[in-house]
Amino acid sequence: MPIGNFYGLSVGTGDPELITVKGLRILRNSPVVAFPSGLQGKPGIAEKIISQWLQPEQILLPLNFPYIQDEQILLNAWEEAAKLVYECLKTGLDVVFACVGDVSFYSTFTYLAQTLRRLYPDVTVVVIPGVCSPMAAAAVLGIPLTVKDEKLAVLPAIYSMSDFETALEWAEVVVLMKVSSVYAKVWKILQQHDLLKSSFIVEKATSEEMVLHPDLTNLSNLKLPYFSILIVQLQSGYF
Repeated sequence: MPIGNFYGLSVGTGDPELITVKGLRILRNSPVVAFPSGLQGKPGIAEKIISQWLQPEQILLPLNFPYIQDEQILLNAWEEAAKLVYECLKTGLDVVFACVGDVSFYSTFTYLAQTLRRLYPDVTVVVIPGVCSPMAAAAVLGIPLTVKDEKLAVLPAIYSMSDFETALEWAEVVVLMKVSSVYAKVWKILQQHDLLKSSFIVEKATSEEMVLHPDLTNLSNLKLPYFSILIVQLQSGYF
């Protein structure tokens, strides 16, 4: 029996309609739908995004990915998730893995797909692109992310604080992903460079809980959720 295909499905940043036509077709036609499990028994973000598109007969497969940085624990989690996915694939069932944002952009899917390929080389992995958070954030702010020949720097904030000021020197637009844990440090750097008025934060872009902060001047003590993104424009005046 041929094994099923494993699909990495980008479901956007919160709005259920930010899934592509192709992605929706594959989601509806896949007998098994996997996604990162939520915390404390609650539905995860990806699960909530796709819930209205699911079919009653589909098998749901929540997968546990701990929110920690211990490499060995993470490796064990990837391997356990890959084994659960393969149990479905080897029976001939296609499995679609729904992931927030775009599956190729700082995504949980990347690690799962790499592990699956390593453990089971016969698996076919198909990637379905979608909307990632910098594009979604720029859209809801009503600003262009880049124009003309502007250079764009995208940094994962928790790992790249040492690179932030360097990026401000050579890029015209700087994006910090998941800025919440380092916001106080970032705010001081923006203040030193007189960039608070041209910096924007979007919490939970395109979701029902979305909050916009288009001017950070008086927001030094802002408390942000995990899914918060910062866009810094070193040039302004487009509109």
